[in-house]
Amino acid sequence: MTFQPNSDISGNRVRRAGSGHAVRNGGIALGGVGGLGVILVLLFNAFTGSSLDMESLGITGDQQAQYQPAGAEETLGECLTGADANEKIECRMQGTALSLDQYWGQELPQQAGIAYELPDFLLFEGRVSTGCGTAGSEVGPFYCPPDATVYIDTSFFSELTSRYGADQGPLAELYVVAHEFGHHIQNQLGTFAQADRIKTGPYSDQVRIELQADCYAGMWVKGASETRDAQGISYLMKPSQTDIASALSAAAAVGDDHIQETFTGEVQPHNWTHGSSEQRQRWFTTGLTQGSLSSCDTFSVADENL
Repeated sequence: MTFQPNSDISGNRVRRAGSGHAVRNGGIALGGVGGLGVILVLLFNAFTGSSLDMESLGITGDQQAQYQPAGAEETLGECLTGADANEKIECRMQGTALSLDQYWGQELPQQAGIAYELPDFLLFEGRVSTGCGTAGSEVGPFYCPPDATVYIDTSFFSELTSRYGADQGPLAELYVVAHEFGHHIQNQLGTFAQADRIKTGPYSDQVRIELQADCYAGMWVKGASETRDAQGISYLMKPSQTDIASALSAAAAVGDDHIQETFTGEVQPHNWTHGSSEQRQRWFTTGLTQGSLSSCDTFSVADENL
């Protein structure tokens, strides 16, 4: 998916991480009840299938780690135009965030009757301190509800192809970002608080959360070429069939069944937390073709149709 070369992507929307730190606040329940820690682990693992416990996230009991950014954080001042986004991956992150902000800034009030709140967006390398604790690059891209921030180590995108077998293409990268913004939309809508955060399996709420974020990513792809900068120039050109194929390939690459078979040689549906390759592709396509929050209601779908 190509950015319009003369579109304006300046504005310091995305930051590079410095050495932030986490400060614990005792007595603050995660989501009001025990178990949201499970959701946070799932969101950290949205694309890797990694297994993390709460200690590895820096959270124990009912304590919440609250992120305080360091002064070393930098804005992406070199990212000015769509041409920059087409050439540099960090600039693509900034341009994508601006497009997502405009899309959800229009759609969330219209479809849900609430105002869109901008999430923070932080690029990092190695390790990063967050409102969910400390995380490393091995967890992949993630969204942290307590600090409402999307965290991405852009080195993941090369692994998406080399390690997980996804096709190359900018829309594969953009799909990843849009999925994480989808978790932010869920956070705003209160989806996490209503979900069963313990059970796993192909029809579990954990899977339904991830498939819904895939559907929200598809919604944005459907409307992305209509998002515009302050001068009325579209941020992005309409996606080609090749673009869509690369996004679908990325969705398949991070399916639970594909990851399990690739790395363990055995598919165990009872352990699924994100959905199969087929499910992830299908719900992304649902968002792409139907473009509405109601069509992405994975929680109202019978098991056999999920």
